Order: sequence, then C-alpha cells, then structure tokens
Amino acid sequence: MDDPYLSLLQAAISRAHAPYSGFPVAAVARGVSGACYSGVNVENAAYPQGWCAEASALSAMVLAGETELDEIAVMANGEAICTPCGGCRQKIREFAGNKTRILCYGPEGLRATYTLAELLPHSFGPDHLK
Repeated sequence: MDDPYLSLLQAAISRAHAPYSGFPVAAVARGVSGACYSGVNVENAAYPQGWCAEASALSAMVLAGETELDEIAVMANGEAICTPCGGCRQKIREFAGNKTRILCYGPEGLRATYTLAELLPHSFGPDHLK
C-alpha cells in the first residue's frame, strides 16, 4: 500500500529553509476534507523569527478555508524520532482533538504515530474559552 504522505514530505523537505540549524523539517496537514497541505520550516537570521513546518502547513490549510485537522505528518532527517515542538503541539490543538494522529517520519518512511493527547496531555484549547 502506498503511503499517502511520504512523497509529499520528501518533496517538501527539499525546500525547507534551514541554513542556520541545518535541520530541515517538512509537514503535511490533512484537513477533514481529505485535502493535504504541505509546509516547511523557514529559519531567519534573527533566530526566534523563523517558523516551523507544522505552522506552515496549518497556515496553508487555513488559507484554503479548512479549520479542522484530520491528521498531520512531520518529517525530519537524523536518527531520532522528530515530534512537533511544544509550540506546534499547541498550534495543532487549535484545529484538532485529542484523538488526532501525529505521524512522525524519517526519510525512509513512517517511524512512529502518536495521538495529540499523548503528546499534549491535559491541553488547553478553544473549548475552554466557550
């Protein structure tokens, strides 16, 4: 069975702008419509001004008119499993529920799958503000 994310992630990671860390990251957010939105990390010489791949993918999803995330896939090089950073976990939470899957890839393919609840337990989200 073909992996629906691997080729999208591989294409995207080649476009990441990571000249300072040398750590390119790609993400693909799939909205509930089934459409996929790619993003990459974009570093900046003023380090805290860069943005993460997950934020880029979520932004593309919102720009397309979707605000509900079905799942998100993230790819990084290296041997360690790369999960979204804390800030991105909170950004994902804005558009996702506890059971939303986060798929973690390396260049060779899927390495691990987590739910948002596993990565961000007891999270604060939009439902707290109602």
